Amino acid sequence: MTLTELRYLVNLDKERHFGRAAERSFVSQPTLSVAVKKLEDELGVILFERNRGEAKPTPVGERIITQARRVLAESKLIEDLAREGRDELNGPLRFGAIYTVGPYLLPGLVPLMRARAPLMPLVIEENFTAKLLEQLRDNELDVALLALPVDLTGLAAWPVYDEDFVVLIPRDHHWAGEKQIPARQLAGEPLLLLGPGHCFREQVIEACPKCVEPDGAGPRPQTGSSLETIRHMVVGGLGITVLPRASVENRAEDPGHLLSKPFVPPGPNRRIALIWRKSWPRRKAIAVLRQAILESGMKGVSYLPDAELQEDGRH
Repeated sequence: MTLTELRYLVNLDKERHFGRAAERSFVSQPTLSVAVKKLEDELGVILFERNRGEAKPTPVGERIITQARRVLAESKLIEDLAREGRDELNGPLRFGAIYTVGPYLLPGLVPLMRARAPLMPLVIEENFTAKLLEQLRDNELDVALLALPVDLTGLAAWPVYDEDFVVLIPRDHHWAGEKQIPARQLAGEPLLLLGPGHCFREQVIEACPKCVEPDGAGPRPQTGSSLETIRHMVVGGLGITVLPRASVENRAEDPGHLLSKPFVPPGPNRRIALIWRKSWPRRKAIAVLRQAILESGMKGVSYLPDAELQEDGRH
């Protein structure tokens, strides 16, 4: 039994398909199939049910795959501990960010990190909160930038900044002359939201539950795949939307088709934090990354330089 074979098991469990698992493992499909069969013969149990290339773990397979994840995580920890003994800022940093943060933070952050830690390139993954948390716990990421709250079991969090939400409307909208918008009034407007899976969507709905309630008086929200797509939909006259302030203030010159309006206080907002496994040893890398974010020059947020570290929901 080898670590490589255990990685094949974990990748096959993720993809549930031999071809896709082979691509994820950077090997041919026959190589992966033979390795899995060899491991099954060695253990004397069937780990996956096969059906036309698809694979589903058996009950005993699920337990073995869970243990394989632990073994791989511990083996990676040995590498990290060795790196810590040499130089915590030497070696790639696998960094995840939610879709509603990455495009507006990374242009300022990446060059700064390259200057501050040239031997620690960022390997960047953008994804949904749930997927990034899964990748953190599976040791596929080292650290992720997420919106709180999240389940911190086994994880640590270090808040970086707070960010208000704003309403984005066309220039000819009847709210154009308003200085602030009450959150409850969103329910009466055609609202454009990100699709299911985006934590930002849930945060907007929390600010205005009647926007999506079946018995609400207003029109049902339409969805877009990204904040930039939704922005174009607002320009096209399909409705209005709510965006994080940084997504409005950190982009190229706008032709002027849209207006952003703050909410009547206390308006909806979010807290963004760096999240990592408590067992991950490269704490200096986290500190350098956090300081770079604080100095990245991203506009529209309130930085939290003195925020305390949180673990398992505790400060």
